[in-house]
Amino acid sequence: MYTTAITALFVPGDRPERFRKAIASAADVVIIDLEDAVAPEAKADALAAILQHLAPGPDTVHALVRVNAERSATLAAELAALRDLAARPGHGLLGLVVPKAENPELLREISAKFTGLALVALIESALGVQNAPELARVPGVTRLAFGAIDYALDIDAGPGDRVLDYARSAIVVASRAAGLEGPLDSPSVQIRDAGVVAESAALARQFGFGGKLCIHPAQLEPVAAAFRPTPAEVEWAHSVIGATGGAAQVDGQMIDRPVMLRAERILARCVPVPVPVPA
Repeated sequence: MYTTAITALFVPGDRPERFRKAIASAADVVIIDLEDAVAPEAKADALAAILQHLAPGPDTVHALVRVNAERSATLAAELAALRDLAARPGHGLLGLVVPKAENPELLREISAKFTGLALVALIESALGVQNAPELARVPGVTRLAFGAIDYALDIDAGPGDRVLDYARSAIVVASRAAGLEGPLDSPSVQIRDAGVVAESAALARQFGFGGKLCIHPAQLEPVAAAFRPTPAEVEWAHSVIGATGGAAQVDGQMIDRPVMLRAERILARCVPVPVPVPA
């Protein structure tokens, strides 16, 4: 389902002509953006476009919406309008993405107003990383996500992926400890270079992320491919599942319960998960 999406594609809220194109793409879920992708003077029009396209009707768009951050002047109006939308049967609002997530109390307030919808906490600061365990345990939070660019700016880090190692691990551990799906990693800033996108996604997979945010449809396939098991992994998993006996070995490796569970997880990732659309 969309709460276990591997690819989550952003589309600017002030570009409604792109909404249906994004939905028709290979993305597991679409996030219509009211925050960074929309200029301040365009936010009201963007919200109006979102309300129009996610309203009940024969051509309803189904998507998550990234609202603005806690201290934004527009957040209260956005939440009020989206709450009214969510009260209408047949709406297309799948849930909210809350950026600059740091304050568990804000997430509790939002969750209480949007019961039953997905709530993604996008962590983009040192305080957000520090509070990740509490953010992940807020009732109603369905997933964490990582915003590397804002995080690196917040801690005044230099370029490169290594400076993000601690934050990535902390967010993955917080998700796992809270029983959430693996978090969504920060999007790659490379759009057309599929090799760079694939490397970034493979790194995220190594850390234990469950998917990746995307900022362009060209990133979808490299990201999805990086999260799919390789033929060698599938072959190994089948050999492990086929092994029997308490002292079974495969390629010199003792097959105990953790190894068996890892093999089962690999094979489970080979099965595509359909993305349901609310009625």
